Amino acid sequence: MKVGCIGLGDIAQKAYLPVLGALPGLELHLQTRTPATLDRVADTLRVPEEQRHRDLDTLLAQGLDAAFVHAPTVAHPEIVTRLLEAGVPTYVDKPLAYELADSERLVALAEERGTSLAVGFNRRYAPGYAQCADHPRELILMQKNRVGLPERPRTMILDDFIHVVDTLRFLVPGPVDDVTVRARVVDGLLHHVVLQLAGDGFTALGVMNRLSGSNEEILEVSGQDSKRQVVNLAEIIDHKGQPTVRRRGDWVPVARQRGIEQAVLAFLDAVRAGKVLSARDALATHELCERVVRAVRERSGAA
Repeated sequence: MKVGCIGLGDIAQKAYLPVLGALPGLELHLQTRTPATLDRVADTLRVPEEQRHRDLDTLLAQGLDAAFVHAPTVAHPEIVTRLLEAGVPTYVDKPLAYELADSERLVALAEERGTSLAVGFNRRYAPGYAQCADHPRELILMQKNRVGLPERPRTMILDDFIHVVDTLRFLVPGPVDDVTVRARVVDGLLHHVVLQLAGDGFTALGVMNRLSGSNEEILEVSGQDSKRQVVNLAEIIDHKGQPTVRRRGDWVPVARQRGIEQAVLAFLDAVRAGKVLSARDALATHELCERVVRAVRERSGAA
Protein backbone atom coordinates (compact mmCIF):
# COMPACT_ATOMS: atom_id res chain seq x y z
CA MET A 1 0.00 0.00 0.00
CA LYS A 2 1.55 3.30 -1.11
CA VAL A 3 0.88 6.12 1.35
CA GLY A 4 2.07 9.70 1.01
CA CYS A 5 2.73 12.15 3.82
CA ILE A 6 2.71 15.78 2.69
CA GLY A 7 4.26 18.23 5.11
CA LEU A 8 6.86 17.11 7.63
CA GLY A 9 6.40 19.66 10.38
CA ASP A 10 6.00 19.21 14.11
CA ILE A 11 2.63 17.42 14.12
CA ALA A 12 3.72 14.99 11.40
CA GLN A 13 6.99 14.17 13.12
CA LYS A 14 5.63 13.85 16.65
CA ALA A 15 2.25 12.26 16.03
CA TYR A 16 1.69 10.68 12.63
CA LEU A 17 5.00 9.48 11.22
CA PRO A 18 5.81 7.29 14.26
CA VAL A 19 2.52 5.47 13.56
CA LEU A 20 2.85 5.32 9.76
CA GLY A 21 6.51 4.36 9.91
CA ALA A 22 5.77 1.33 12.07
CA LEU A 23 2.92 -0.16 10.01
CA PRO A 24 3.68 -3.37 8.10
CA GLY A 25 2.91 -3.58 4.40
CA LEU A 26 3.02 0.17 3.96
CA GLU A 27 5.29 1.93 1.44
CA LEU A 28 5.73 5.41 2.88
CA HIS A 29 6.42 8.33 0.54
CA LEU A 30 7.41 11.69 2.04
CA GLN A 31 7.02 15.13 0.47
CA THR A 32 8.15 18.57 1.56
CA ARG A 33 9.74 21.52 -0.21
CA THR A 34 12.52 21.73 2.39
CA PRO A 35 15.35 19.36 1.33
CA ALA A 36 17.12 19.35 4.71
CA THR A 37 13.92 18.41 6.55
CA LEU A 38 13.06 15.78 3.97
CA ASP A 39 16.44 14.05 4.28
CA ARG A 40 16.55 14.28 8.07
CA VAL A 41 13.08 12.82 8.57
CA ALA A 42 13.50 10.22 5.85
CA ASP A 43 16.85 9.12 7.26
CA THR A 44 15.30 8.72 10.70
CA LEU A 45 12.53 6.52 9.27
CA ARG A 46 14.89 4.76 6.83
CA VAL A 47 12.79 5.81 3.87
CA PRO A 48 14.65 5.05 0.60
CA GLU A 49 15.76 7.85 -1.70
CA GLU A 50 13.17 6.96 -4.35
CA GLN A 51 10.39 7.53 -1.80
CA ARG A 52 11.48 11.08 -1.02
CA HIS A 53 9.79 13.86 -3.00
CA ARG A 54 10.31 17.62 -3.15
CA ASP A 55 7.13 18.47 -5.06
CA LEU A 56 3.56 17.25 -5.23
CA ASP A 57 3.72 16.32 -8.93
CA THR A 58 6.47 13.77 -8.30
CA LEU A 59 4.58 12.34 -5.34
CA LEU A 60 1.32 11.98 -7.29
CA ALA A 61 3.18 10.20 -10.08
CA GLN A 62 3.82 7.31 -7.67
CA GLY A 63 0.18 6.16 -7.86
CA LEU A 64 -0.69 6.65 -4.19
CA ASP A 65 -3.32 4.54 -2.46
CA ALA A 66 -3.82 7.17 0.25
CA ALA A 67 -2.34 10.42 1.52
CA PHE A 68 -1.96 12.31 4.78
CA VAL A 69 -1.76 16.11 4.63
CA HIS A 70 0.10 17.92 7.41
CA ALA A 71 1.17 21.03 5.51
CA PRO A 72 0.30 24.51 6.89
CA THR A 73 -3.42 25.23 6.84
CA VAL A 74 -3.10 27.92 4.16
CA ALA A 75 -1.82 25.24 1.76
CA HIS A 76 -4.63 22.74 2.44
CA PRO A 77 -7.09 23.84 -0.26
CA GLU A 78 -4.56 23.55 -3.12
CA ILE A 79 -3.02 20.27 -1.91
CA VAL A 80 -6.30 18.53 -1.05
CA THR A 81 -7.81 19.62 -4.36
CA ARG A 82 -4.91 18.05 -6.26
CA LEU A 83 -5.19 14.80 -4.31
CA LEU A 84 -8.96 14.49 -4.71
CA GLU A 85 -8.78 15.28 -8.42
CA ALA A 86 -6.24 12.46 -8.69
CA GLY A 87 -8.66 10.13 -6.88
CA VAL A 88 -6.42 9.71 -3.81
CA PRO A 89 -8.23 9.03 -0.49
CA THR A 90 -7.10 11.89 1.73
CA TYR A 91 -6.71 12.43 5.46
CA VAL A 92 -6.04 16.08 6.29
CA ASP A 93 -5.04 17.58 9.60
CA LYS A 94 -7.68 19.96 10.91
CA PRO A 95 -8.92 22.36 9.72
CA LEU A 96 -9.75 21.67 6.12
CA ALA A 97 -9.28 25.39 5.43
CA TYR A 98 -9.47 28.75 7.16
CA GLU A 99 -12.41 29.87 5.01
CA LEU A 100 -15.70 27.96 5.14
CA ALA A 101 -16.23 28.35 1.38
CA ASP A 102 -12.99 26.44 0.74
CA SER A 103 -14.00 23.68 3.17
CA GLU A 104 -17.41 23.37 1.49
CA ARG A 105 -15.78 23.17 -1.93
CA LEU A 106 -13.39 20.39 -0.84
CA VAL A 107 -16.17 18.30 0.68
CA ALA A 108 -18.29 18.73 -2.46
CA LEU A 109 -15.31 17.76 -4.65
CA ALA A 110 -14.69 14.60 -2.61
CA GLU A 111 -18.34 13.61 -3.00
CA GLU A 112 -18.32 14.41 -6.71
CA ARG A 113 -15.25 12.21 -7.23
CA GLY A 114 -16.44 9.46 -4.88
CA THR A 115 -13.16 9.75 -2.95
CA SER A 116 -12.63 9.52 0.80
CA LEU A 117 -11.91 12.74 2.68
CA ALA A 118 -11.23 12.54 6.42
CA VAL A 119 -10.36 15.35 8.84
CA GLY A 120 -8.03 14.70 11.76
CA PHE A 121 -10.33 15.10 14.75
CA ASN A 122 -8.30 12.61 16.77
CA ARG A 123 -10.03 13.32 20.06
CA ARG A 124 -13.05 11.35 18.88
CA TYR A 125 -10.75 8.31 18.99
CA ALA A 126 -8.87 9.13 22.22
CA PRO A 127 -9.85 6.41 24.73
CA GLY A 128 -10.56 8.83 27.58
CA TYR A 129 -12.91 10.92 25.45
CA ALA A 130 -14.52 8.07 23.51
CA GLN A 131 -15.45 6.40 26.81
CA CYS A 132 -17.24 9.58 27.91
CA ALA A 133 -19.84 8.90 25.22
CA ASP A 134 -21.08 6.06 27.45
CA HIS A 135 -21.41 8.33 30.51
CA PRO A 136 -24.45 10.48 31.46
CA ARG A 137 -23.92 13.85 29.76
CA GLU A 138 -26.40 16.36 31.11
CA LEU A 139 -23.54 18.83 31.53
CA ILE A 140 -20.37 18.83 29.43
CA LEU A 141 -17.45 21.16 30.13
CA MET A 142 -14.26 21.23 28.09
CA GLN A 143 -11.34 23.58 28.66
CA LYS A 144 -8.26 23.82 26.41
CA ASN A 145 -6.00 26.56 27.72
CA ARG A 146 -2.60 27.97 26.83
CA VAL A 147 0.04 30.32 28.22
CA GLY A 148 0.70 33.70 26.58
CA LEU A 149 -0.81 32.92 23.16
CA PRO A 150 -3.50 35.45 22.25
CA GLU A 151 -4.07 35.27 18.49
CA ARG A 152 -6.19 36.58 15.64
CA PRO A 153 -9.72 35.17 16.08
CA ARG A 154 -10.02 33.19 12.84
CA THR A 155 -6.59 31.61 13.23
CA MET A 156 -7.10 30.68 16.88
CA ILE A 157 -10.59 29.29 16.39
CA LEU A 158 -9.85 27.26 13.24
CA ASP A 159 -6.41 26.00 14.25
CA ASP A 160 -7.02 25.23 17.92
CA PHE A 161 -10.49 25.91 19.35
CA ILE A 162 -11.88 23.68 16.59
CA HIS A 163 -10.85 20.66 18.71
CA VAL A 164 -13.10 21.92 21.52
CA VAL A 165 -15.97 22.60 19.11
CA ASP A 166 -15.73 19.15 17.54
CA THR A 167 -15.45 17.35 20.87
CA LEU A 168 -18.59 19.06 22.15
CA ARG A 169 -20.43 18.13 18.96
CA PHE A 170 -19.24 14.55 19.34
CA LEU A 171 -20.43 14.28 22.95
CA VAL A 172 -23.72 16.20 23.04
CA PRO A 173 -26.51 13.64 23.59
CA GLY A 174 -29.06 15.27 21.29
CA PRO A 175 -29.83 18.04 18.79
CA VAL A 176 -28.51 21.52 19.65
CA ASP A 177 -31.18 24.21 19.58
CA ASP A 178 -29.27 27.12 21.16
CA VAL A 179 -25.75 28.44 20.49
CA THR A 180 -24.17 31.23 22.56
CA VAL A 181 -20.69 32.74 22.15
CA ARG A 182 -18.77 34.99 24.53
CA ALA A 183 -15.25 36.30 23.95
CA ARG A 184 -12.61 38.84 24.94
CA VAL A 185 -10.65 40.53 22.16
CA VAL A 186 -7.93 43.11 22.88
CA ASP A 187 -6.16 45.00 20.08
CA GLY A 188 -7.46 42.52 17.54
CA LEU A 189 -6.21 39.46 19.45
CA LEU A 190 -8.54 36.87 20.95
CA HIS A 191 -7.73 36.30 24.62
CA HIS A 192 -10.51 33.87 25.48
CA VAL A 193 -13.64 32.41 23.97
CA VAL A 194 -16.59 30.51 25.47
CA LEU A 195 -19.06 28.47 23.43
CA GLN A 196 -22.33 27.19 24.90
CA LEU A 197 -24.44 24.56 23.15
CA ALA A 198 -27.78 23.65 24.65
CA GLY A 199 -30.55 21.22 23.85
CA ASP A 200 -33.26 19.18 25.50
CA GLY A 201 -31.85 18.18 28.90
CA PHE A 202 -28.21 19.13 28.31
CA THR A 203 -25.75 22.02 28.23
CA ALA A 204 -22.23 21.89 26.80
CA LEU A 205 -19.59 24.53 27.47
CA GLY A 206 -16.33 24.89 25.58
CA VAL A 207 -13.70 27.26 26.94
CA MET A 208 -10.33 28.40 25.63
CA ASN A 209 -8.16 30.93 27.49
CA ARG A 210 -4.91 31.84 25.77
CA LEU A 211 -3.74 33.78 28.85
CA SER A 212 -4.59 31.18 31.46
CA GLY A 213 -1.15 30.68 32.97
CA SER A 214 -1.33 26.94 32.23
CA ASN A 215 -1.19 24.59 29.26
CA GLU A 216 -4.01 22.19 30.04
CA GLU A 217 -6.93 20.30 28.58
CA ILE A 218 -9.72 19.14 30.85
CA LEU A 219 -12.98 17.45 29.90
CA GLU A 220 -15.81 16.85 32.37
CA VAL A 221 -19.10 15.09 31.70
CA SER A 222 -21.68 14.75 34.43
CA GLY A 223 -25.25 13.70 35.04
CA GLN A 224 -27.36 11.39 37.19
CA ASP A 225 -25.23 12.25 40.25
CA SER A 226 -21.96 11.12 38.68
CA LYS A 227 -19.04 12.84 36.94
CA ARG A 228 -16.17 11.73 34.77
CA GLN A 229 -13.14 13.99 34.34
CA VAL A 230 -10.34 13.52 31.80
CA VAL A 231 -7.16 15.53 32.40
CA ASN A 232 -4.76 16.11 29.50
CA LEU A 233 -6.20 13.03 27.75
CA ALA A 234 -4.17 10.83 30.12
CA GLU A 235 -5.87 10.70 33.51
CA ILE A 236 -9.50 9.63 34.03
CA ILE A 237 -11.21 10.44 37.33
CA ASP A 238 -14.65 9.03 38.09
CA HIS A 239 -16.62 10.82 40.79
CA LYS A 240 -19.44 8.92 42.42
CA GLY A 241 -18.89 9.08 46.12
CA GLN A 242 -15.17 8.37 46.47
CA PRO A 243 -13.19 9.46 43.36
CA THR A 244 -11.30 6.76 41.47
CA VAL A 245 -8.33 7.57 39.25
CA ARG A 246 -7.03 5.74 36.16
CA ARG A 247 -3.80 6.91 34.56
CA ARG A 248 -2.27 6.13 31.19
CA GLY A 249 -0.08 3.04 31.42
CA ASP A 250 3.67 3.63 31.31
CA TRP A 251 3.98 1.80 27.99
CA VAL A 252 0.97 3.29 26.22
CA PRO A 253 2.23 5.42 23.31
CA VAL A 254 1.19 9.06 23.31
CA ALA A 255 -0.25 8.66 19.80
CA ARG A 256 -2.61 5.97 21.10
CA GLN A 257 -3.52 7.98 24.19
CA ARG A 258 -4.44 10.96 22.00
CA GLY A 259 -6.41 8.87 19.49
CA ILE A 260 -4.05 9.53 16.58
CA GLU A 261 -3.06 5.91 16.10
CA GLN A 262 -6.71 4.82 16.09
CA ALA A 263 -7.68 7.58 13.62
CA VAL A 264 -4.88 6.58 11.24
CA LEU A 265 -5.78 2.89 11.39
CA ALA A 266 -9.50 3.58 10.91
CA PHE A 267 -8.75 5.66 7.80
CA LEU A 268 -6.35 3.11 6.29
CA ASP A 269 -8.70 0.21 7.08
CA ALA A 270 -11.49 2.02 5.22
CA VAL A 271 -9.21 2.59 2.23
CA ARG A 272 -8.20 -1.08 2.13
CA ALA A 273 -11.86 -2.12 2.33
CA GLY A 274 -12.87 0.24 -0.47
CA LYS A 275 -15.14 2.20 1.88
CA VAL A 276 -15.60 5.86 0.97
CA LEU A 277 -15.43 8.15 3.99
CA SER A 278 -17.48 11.35 4.04
CA ALA A 279 -16.32 14.65 5.55
CA ARG A 280 -19.88 15.99 5.91
CA ASP A 281 -19.88 15.72 9.71
CA ALA A 282 -16.46 17.37 9.86
CA LEU A 283 -17.87 20.17 7.72
CA ALA A 284 -20.59 20.73 10.34
CA THR A 285 -17.82 21.43 12.86
CA HIS A 286 -16.27 23.95 10.45
CA GLU A 287 -19.67 25.59 10.02
CA LEU A 288 -20.03 25.97 13.78
CA CYS A 289 -16.51 27.39 13.99
CA GLU A 290 -17.45 29.95 11.34
CA ARG A 291 -20.44 30.87 13.47
CA VAL A 292 -18.09 31.43 16.43
CA VAL A 293 -15.74 33.56 14.30
CA ARG A 294 -18.63 35.73 13.13
CA ALA A 295 -19.99 36.14 16.66
CA VAL A 296 -16.57 37.21 17.93
CA ARG A 297 -16.19 39.66 15.04
CA GLU A 298 -19.65 41.17 15.57
CA ARG A 299 -19.01 41.68 19.27
CA SER A 300 -15.54 43.12 18.96
CA GLY A 301 -15.06 44.43 15.44
CA ALA A 302 -12.14 42.00 15.06
CA ALA A 303 -11.17 40.49 11.69
